[in-house]
Amino acid sequence: MSVPLYFSDPACMTHDPREFSPGHPDTPERLLVLERVLAERDWLGWARRAAPRASEAELELAHTPAHVRFIRELCEHGGGAIDADTFVGRPSWVAALHAAGAARELTRALLAGEGQLAFAGVRPSGHHAEAGRAMGFCLFNNVAVAAAAAIAEHGLERVLVIDWDVHHGNGTEQIFASRSDVLFVSLHQAPLYPGTGPLEYVGEGPGEGYTINLPVPPGTGEGVWMELFDRVLMPAARAYAPQLVLVSAGFDAHAADPLAGCLLRTETFAIMAGRLRELTLAAAIPLGLVLEGGYDRDVLAECVCAVLPVLAGEQEPPAPLVTASGTGRLTERAIARHGGYWPLG
Repeated sequence: MSVPLYFSDPACMTHDPREFSPGHPDTPERLLVLERVLAERDWLGWARRAAPRASEAELELAHTPAHVRFIRELCEHGGGAIDADTFVGRPSWVAALHAAGAARELTRALLAGEGQLAFAGVRPSGHHAEAGRAMGFCLFNNVAVAAAAAIAEHGLERVLVIDWDVHHGNGTEQIFASRSDVLFVSLHQAPLYPGTGPLEYVGEGPGEGYTINLPVPPGTGEGVWMELFDRVLMPAARAYAPQLVLVSAGFDAHAADPLAGCLLRTETFAIMAGRLRELTLAAAIPLGLVLEGGYDRDVLAECVCAVLPVLAGEQEPPAPLVTASGTGRLTERAIARHGGYWPLG
């Protein structure tokens, strides 16, 4: 396999919501600590690539022109609050361009055959940003820009987007809800911000069945999470036969994360990485991951450093824990809801 690629840009460190919200959890230190740890480990052998700025035309593959203009002008005028959770400063425009640009360039490089595996270490995150709305710390939807570019500019017909961030990727869902050229699968805690992503919602119109929401309650651990992953997400992914797999890779379902209540281990993320490696290798599909949440900065670095070697085949994934008691009820409900669209179980 070719050397895996790591995309980043220092501009992503300059976006700092604490300018307007002093206790904000989305700090530059999240990425600073991650990249310091990666540098200490010689970047785990991954080749570093500069993340270019996304153009406004590329952003408009997933966003309305009015939304792009709003973010640019707000930043140009010094920034401020978009909502109670989402803030921008003057540097945030360039940071967001590089974050979306990293995801876009990741897709271009993978589809050009420059690698089979890539990771974008960026912020601000993206999966809450809807076509015309910034929210939940997110300005532009990085993964959605990447997926839309793969379809519009590279001619792909089937892109799989997996979102394992603990918060539902409402923006990605909203952007692709009525399309069948993106299969969106989200594992997330509910109830939790943003309050979307019920099991019952499967997309609409031509996109019916191409949204798979797998909500889990607070306190969910590895057994429940992985059974849903193995019995719903993975069979649907194989049946869809994607030409590209993108992951909204948040690490805030970890037990140590301060913003949610799931109880995943660091090893859980490595297990999921192993499953995706098997899927993409078997079908020779390129795989790209884009960083989303994860608000204990040391745990975030620990998780990324556990995932990347498994994805690259340099380490075997760890063994899962014994399946948790009560797993079946949640999984059977999910199979009942989505099994009419996909061969599950």
